[in-house]
Amino acid sequence: MPYDLIIDSGPESDRIALLKDKKLVELHQEKQDSKFSVGEIYLGKVKKIMPGLNAAFVDVGYDKDAFLHYHDLGPYIRSWIKIAKASLAGGVKSGDLTNFKLEPETLKTGKIGDVLKKNQQILVQIAKEPISSKGPRLTTEISIAGRYFILVPFNDTVNVSKKISTVEERKRLKTLASSLKTPKMGLICRTAAEQKGGQELHKDILELQNRWETIFQTLPKAKTRDVILGEPKRSFSIIRDLLSHDFSNITVNNKDLFEDLRTRLGEINNNLVKRLKLYKGREDIFSQFGVEKQIKASFGKTVSCPGGAYLIIEHTEALHSIDVNSGSKQNRGKSQEENALATNVDAAEEIARQLRLRDMGGIVVIDFIDLRTPAYKRQLTDTLKKAMSEDNAKHTILPMSKFGLVEITRQRVRPEMNITTSEVCPTCNGTGTVASSSLIVDEIENHLDYLILTAKHKNITLISNPYIIAYLKDGIPSMRQRWFLRYKVWVKLRQDTNCSMLEYHFMDRNTELIDLEKS
Repeated sequence: MPYDLIIDSGPESDRIALLKDKKLVELHQEKQDSKFSVGEIYLGKVKKIMPGLNAAFVDVGYDKDAFLHYHDLGPYIRSWIKIAKASLAGGVKSGDLTNFKLEPETLKTGKIGDVLKKNQQILVQIAKEPISSKGPRLTTEISIAGRYFILVPFNDTVNVSKKISTVEERKRLKTLASSLKTPKMGLICRTAAEQKGGQELHKDILELQNRWETIFQTLPKAKTRDVILGEPKRSFSIIRDLLSHDFSNITVNNKDLFEDLRTRLGEINNNLVKRLKLYKGREDIFSQFGVEKQIKASFGKTVSCPGGAYLIIEHTEALHSIDVNSGSKQNRGKSQEENALATNVDAAEEIARQLRLRDMGGIVVIDFIDLRTPAYKRQLTDTLKKAMSEDNAKHTILPMSKFGLVEITRQRVRPEMNITTSEVCPTCNGTGTVASSSLIVDEIENHLDYLILTAKHKNITLISNPYIIAYLKDGIPSMRQRWFLRYKVWVKLRQDTNCSMLEYHFMDRNTELIDLEKS
């Protein structure tokens, strides 16, 4: 099914919406000055070794030092240290590894203090962007991603994506990649490489090798915290990662970005250039294509499903919880168990979309409506797996427990997308209750006592919201009539819809607001 990509380029950030069959499935936001994106390679400096955690904190220029665990060093960390040190000293100016002598691989059970030392300069790659109060998560198992391949230095093997299931195609890609690769440079064939010709695949490998050479052109002049190899803009990386899918339209509202995209897409696929469009309408591009409306409907605590069910999504530090509710739509011709299955299946498809849309990571616990039939439980699990099959994030789905709970773990590499769709009521501060009208009137009367009897104001106008004004005029005698009998002054009333439930102001004969704090 074709995708639509809508890019809203603003002065401070770019918003990127991915739509499948006109329905929003992914939303990304990239600030113009964004740094520490997944895949970027930095020259870092080890600031602290933590033996208890078997990890190190590395300075890459973020407010908080980035985290590097021993398991993220990779088996070729000593070779990386050796070649980076030589390149920084000007001894290595090329990425050709033909005559490079590899260092011994690290053990999985080793200690980080045996590999890294304080103040040591090392090449690191961003594995996870800064999330909440945490700095970036790093890896030294560095790889370079292309359209059809991922280049893995110091590894001499060729692997094929598990999503390519055909034995013949896997064998073809492995044979082709093995003949095109250079010594001591491993390759991983991506799903997008399926059915692609040798010329396209060779071109992608050459581009990866050029990017690899860029590292050694940059390193001799580099300083700690410098970006050695950056990632392209988020819009480019999204297109690159979705090359195995069809795009019906790619629409952007910025001319400079349009020209940049046209050049890059021309290098990938001329058919994509034909589908690239520049939006020139007056209305906001997200509003024009219905994206803004979908954002508001999809990011609240309560989310409706197409079949009538609805979800309650809540977030905690430890996990995300999703509660499935049946709603009002039920098929009277079906049994309770069949209705529960239909509701759960409907909810499962929306849950898969929500996880991808909000980029929710970590542990997700889903409370489905209870099912007793084992076959129905398997059907629900299969539906959820199928719905999440297009999710690029690594995930694991466990079978439904006897309590009707399904647990999912999903990879988190970027901060969760969080759109505020509600705000705390300024009147009740989220408590759901406000002071009664009689208490507000008592407060107003206390001010009137001072303004009329002490400050000697003879011409006063009270401004408040329509509800309070109506209350003061209601009845015979009304509250305002009682004030006249008490103060011998007719208080003028003016309603203002901009006033909150508890808000009121006094105005003198010169139509100037009276400062109650100074009065």
